Amino acid sequence: MKGYWISIYEKVAETEIQKKYAEKATIAILKYSGKILVRGGKNISLEGSISPRTVIAEFPSYENAVKCYNSNEYKEALSILKGNAKRNLQIVEGI
Repeated sequence: MKGYWISIYEKVAETEIQKKYAEKATIAILKYSGKILVRGGKNISLEGSISPRTVIAEFPSYENAVKCYNSNEYKEALSILKGNAKRNLQIVEGI
């Protein structure tokens, strides 16, 4: 089963910080054979809270998604974002 990171932002970091984070995070995601399906873009909230940004990454397996999140490469990316953005990130197994 595929694995997905679903990140729903409450607060987005300043543009330069977000860009640096995205560059480093992309390196980690690619290392674990992931690909970005959604990164920002036009959206509408029909139920629940409004979110300024949503990111969805797809991995070949749930295990790869978890390994990527726990990797040193992603920890480096996350350290850039820490304290500069507020979001909920879940790893979900596909069906």
